[in-house]
Amino acid sequence: MADDRARVSRRVVLAGLAAAGAVAAVGTSAPRSAAAQALGAQESVEAGLKRLFGGRPLKDGSGVVKLDIPLIAENGAVVPVTVEVTSPMTPANHVKHIYVVADKNRIPIVTRVAFIPEAGQAYMGANIRLGETGDVRAIAEQSDGTLLQIKREVKVTVGGCGG
Repeated sequence: MADDRARVSRRVVLAGLAAAGAVAAVGTSAPRSAAAQALGAQESVEAGLKRLFGGRPLKDGSGVVKLDIPLIAENGAVVPVTVEVTSPMTPANHVKHIYVVADKNRIPIVTRVAFIPEAGQAYMGANIRLGETGDVRAIAEQSDGTLLQIKREVKVTVGGCGG
């Protein structure tokens, strides 16, 4: 009988912890402001970049940013992309975000990955969707506000026939 009470009390404790966790999760979520906008929205590339970066210039990052994406995507629904920033990351100047932008997509800003100085390396990989042939950009935002960009044209074919 003592064993049954121990099991019941464990269940009660676990149920109580689960309920407390649910209340804490719901109670601590802050409401979003009306001005907040999702990362990806139906907008032009220029409008999206202006919204994210203001008037900051995009510098050529070809010596620092490595964009690995197929030049011909046989299936535009699943296109693998990797981005690596080879500059050393220090607490004083590190990569804060890597953005992947597909110029011809209805929602051009495809993804954003955030980094902390302790990461040591800025690398990301994902599968993205491309609606049609166009440029794909990788933009690395450094903690000092510098924006490094590299872009590559990707040809999207139907059924892999090269047309």
